[in-house]
Amino acid sequence: MRVLNWGKIASGFFVSMLAACGGGHGGGGYGSMAPPPTTPAPAMPAPTISFSQPAAAATINFGQAVTVAWTSANATSCTAKTSSAAGGAFTGTQMMSGSKTVVPTAAGTYTYSLSCTGTGGTQSASASATVAPNLLSTLAPTGAIPTVGSTIDPTNGDLNPYGLTIAPETAGLITKGDLVVCNFNDGPTNTQGLGTTIIALHPAAGSTPRRIAQSANLKGCNALAMLPDDSISAAAWGANLNPLVSAGGAVGAPFASDMFTNPWGEAFVAATATQPAAIYVSNAPGGTIHAGGAIDRISLDVDAQTTFTEIAAGFCSSGSPGAIFGPAGLTYDAANDTLYIIDTSSASVIALAGVSAIPKNGVVVNGQCSGTATPTPVPTFSGPSMASARVVAHGSPLNTPLSAALLKNGDLVVGNADIGAAGPSATTNLLIEVSPVLPGGFVGKPLQIDTGAPGTLFGIAATVDSQGNQIIYFNDDNNNAVMQLGPVTMGTAPGGGY
Repeated sequence: MRVLNWGKIASGFFVSMLAACGGGHGGGGYGSMAPPPTTPAPAMPAPTISFSQPAAAATINFGQAVTVAWTSANATSCTAKTSSAAGGAFTGTQMMSGSKTVVPTAAGTYTYSLSCTGTGGTQSASASATVAPNLLSTLAPTGAIPTVGSTIDPTNGDLNPYGLTIAPETAGLITKGDLVVCNFNDGPTNTQGLGTTIIALHPAAGSTPRRIAQSANLKGCNALAMLPDDSISAAAWGANLNPLVSAGGAVGAPFASDMFTNPWGEAFVAATATQPAAIYVSNAPGGTIHAGGAIDRISLDVDAQTTFTEIAAGFCSSGSPGAIFGPAGLTYDAANDTLYIIDTSSASVIALAGVSAIPKNGVVVNGQCSGTATPTPVPTFSGPSMASARVVAHGSPLNTPLSAALLKNGDLVVGNADIGAAGPSATTNLLIEVSPVLPGGFVGKPLQIDTGAPGTLFGIAATVDSQGNQIIYFNDDNNNAVMQLGPVTMGTAPGGGY
């Protein structure tokens, strides 16, 4: 019974399996079953590229940098190119997303393109920027340069204007926007380095000078910087002091205990969230060529000194009043915490980046000051903060440069002092635009503002008017006056006021 039953079960199971496989039916077999339908593989998305900079219709001045910033998706490689080599170095393999700073080397319109490839194909995109002529070239006068007013002191006749700055506020004897000037020569004898006065002019054509201060502590005043309350920090080469003059004209000497050696340049730095306010002072001792030039930092709590630090030393210095070679023309750019120094001796523009953090003796300038001739060699740097220092521009057309000011685009305008020039030449009375980012530094052609006797450029100050137009003021010691490049305001009030 067990055998028969098993046979019946097995036979039934075999028939069932054949039926399930199509056995016993004509035309049926294992190979005749149709394959299941297939779904096509999804297409890979094409790359996408987007430029966030430069923005549409972007325009800069020659001398500035362009930031090219982009993002891409679905890409495995990207390659860049620029429409012209003069547009800057945006070429070759790039990251899938990123940014790059490029520096055009001429005016023009440039297109920055990016081609990105992925498994879904290749796509391209571009952005453009227009590079307008450099700022200084737009200020070239079409006729005589307007005169703001005389700088001769109305009381004692002091003359030969050197220091020049612009008042930030209205206080005491000073009105916001006033041009504040100090005179290097005395009136009675017209001797270089004996001037003791500070005057002010309203920034309008036809202004007359007003005395702000007079003191022996200002003897040989050559550079000025103003604090937010209109206090005036003055470099007095002859007195070997750095007086602080109130807006009311009181001359004090709160830094008399500091060790100066013939102060020759000034710059004020406002306080930030991490750094106190400070005054930077350059020193330019005279005599034969030696490495006595230095940069000091006076840290402040309002107008009171908290620390005094010599941050850089070793600049070549020499000469006598009327022919001083040394670090001068201190100019500060708050956008990048950089102090620019006009090195008359080596005909160089030097930058100290992150200057607020440079410690005592942080930068040593290797000026190679031996010998008796100027210009001295281009400086090199050592010291624990040597990486902060670099030469931005050097040599021609700089010729005994002395003064500088910061333009609205971050460039500098630098003036040649023409020390020792026997007469007019191609390098006398030049204003020169210098870019901190352009290779070599020099932007466009220098502007010769006077083809006559050398010596029309000493103090320089720059600002913008209410429409954003660039204005440059400069002291002309040939006619003892402040001159103006840019839109001129005509004085309407008595005495040349606004």
